[in-house]
Amino acid sequence: MEKLPKIALPFIIGAIILIIVLAKSAVTIGSGEAGVLYKTFGGGVVTDGEPLGEGFHVIAPWNKVFIYEVRQQELFEKMKVLSSNGLEIQIDASAWYEPVYSDLGNLHQSLGENYLQRVIQPAIRSAARSVVGRYTPEQLYSSKRDAIQDEIFVETKKILEKQYVQLNEVLVRDVTLPSTIKEAIERKLKQEQESLEYEFRLVTASKEAEKVIIEAQGKADANRILSASLTDKILQDKGIEATIKLSESPNSKVIVIGSGDSGLPIILGNQ
Repeated sequence: MEKLPKIALPFIIGAIILIIVLAKSAVTIGSGEAGVLYKTFGGGVVTDGEPLGEGFHVIAPWNKVFIYEVRQQELFEKMKVLSSNGLEIQIDASAWYEPVYSDLGNLHQSLGENYLQRVIQPAIRSAARSVVGRYTPEQLYSSKRDAIQDEIFVETKKILEKQYVQLNEVLVRDVTLPSTIKEAIERKLKQEQESLEYEFRLVTASKEAEKVIIEAQGKADANRILSASLTDKILQDKGIEATIKLSESPNSKVIVIGSGDSGLPIILGNQ
């Protein structure tokens, strides 16, 4: 019985070492993550193979695994940049990004786990300064937000093209101008709107006046044509026709006593 602890001691030590080795060798990678294997005695970071996927893995105890989130992530940025005329503008933007899965080893080797601070943030800030510097505060406030959003995305994506990072979208959530500039722009926009409304009323009134003039001119032309067509001969013929119709009436008595200056007969009749 006294010898049993001495015999069991190597087994206990072996079991402890085995547990430690297993603990060092076992790696569990969670959902939406991937692992980069580092071989201590085999060339360092593995860049020519696929990353370790989700689930349980066993590695040599002297090696390491660096775990990265490979799902789409979001970066929020508040940036102060200058407009084309040198005024300070605040841009609230966010970027959707994710590491390129197949290049995760290269990303770890060249940039490391803090790649967000090393390349993504500087890239989006640089692109925002470049793009906003092309526009005036009025353009940024009124009509160019979608344009600068697209341009920032294109320029940031170009910067990150060889950085093993995939940029999915850039969203400009807010553009904040100095209060005095914002108020001046709003006044100008209001004045322009009122001017457009006034011009619309003038155009409408002008068209109505043209319509009245055209209608009056048409009536005047019609009366002139009618007057020109009523010659003395036509009037005389019309009078004769009226006399004949009146004489044909059984209840009428017609007396023709001559004609007036117009050449028409003067007719006295009754029923």
